[in-house]
Amino acid sequence: MSAETSLEPSEQKESLGASIRQIILWIVLIVAVRSLLVEPFNIPSASMVPTLQVGDFVAVSKMSYGYSRYSFPMSPSFISGRYFASMPHRGDVAVFRYTQNTSIDYIKRIVGLPGDRIRMEEGRLFINGQAVPRQDKGPYSVQDERGYVLSGTRYREVIPREDGRVVAHDILKMRDHDLANNTPEYIVPQGCLFAMGDDRDDSSDSRFQGGRETGACAAPPGNAYLSDSSGHDLGFVPVGNLVGKAKIVLFSVEMRHPAWQFWYWPVEIRWGRFLHGID
Repeated sequence: MSAETSLEPSEQKESLGASIRQIILWIVLIVAVRSLLVEPFNIPSASMVPTLQVGDFVAVSKMSYGYSRYSFPMSPSFISGRYFASMPHRGDVAVFRYTQNTSIDYIKRIVGLPGDRIRMEEGRLFINGQAVPRQDKGPYSVQDERGYVLSGTRYREVIPREDGRVVAHDILKMRDHDLANNTPEYIVPQGCLFAMGDDRDDSSDSRFQGGRETGACAAPPGNAYLSDSSGHDLGFVPVGNLVGKAKIVLFSVEMRHPAWQFWYWPVEIRWGRFLHGID
């Protein structure tokens, strides 16, 4: 003789209700963590090589610069301004919304704060009239997201922070004599930032100002700043577009093969970049 148990309809409803509440609780918790604490981002391009590689997954601190509409899913328009706001330091690697389309995330290094004077001369970065020190670390090459090989010289650059400290990080230089490496002096407007990629010759960054003649952080009238042929350049970045500071590489995958070819996964994982700190 077997004994069977079954739930009464009221008990079934209570069990279903408890499951739904648990799912809702988890959703709220995940949204809260991603909105208020930390959010993972994937690196799709080589503009931040050698600091960040294509296929890196980085953890971005939402608390570092405070909160705005861009801190939350779908960027709700009813949220205005920034709360618990603080400015980035020179040298921070920051995630922010693209100035021409705020549905797109960008990641660059902040090299200029409001009032700073920024220029490039023969491939060297100058901040407020002073050349940023750098040390030659030898030849370097890497594949970008299109499979092209980027070859040049790796330098250890030391950016002075506004508080007297310094940020040492690596950059890649492939050339020194084009327009992007010999720019006029940019004066960063109030409420704006100057962002550059560490892969200095393969980065669409604040040096390019096309299509930024109006709106927040517009290029000033009569400027001689560079413009890309697309007319949709990054330009100066409004402080309000900040999302957070990139803190650490969680893990990294080379992604040379399609994701469904799972047998390549073990050899494509960059084991040495697990929990790798970001300078």
